[in-house]
Amino acid sequence: MTNPKEFPFEFPLPEPRRLACSRCGAEFGCDLSGSCWCAEETARLPMPVKGEDCLCRECLRKLAAEARSPDGAQA
Repeated sequence: MTNPKEFPFEFPLPEPRRLACSRCGAEFGCDLSGSCWCAEETARLPMPVKGEDCLCRECLRKLAAEARSPDGAQA
């Protein structure tokens, strides 16, 4: 454990990123400090493939439903 007196300063949290969903183009915020809305989602999908970024809440939920579907069809 570190002594708080050794490090009297705090590191600023990064500002949320503004993103466009790589599927539908909807704008949303991504908070890299660990309190992002996606951390609250029950869906756990692989990281985006090369050339893609995060998905909006709606597209994440749709993709998770597709992944759960036996034939991969959209729900």
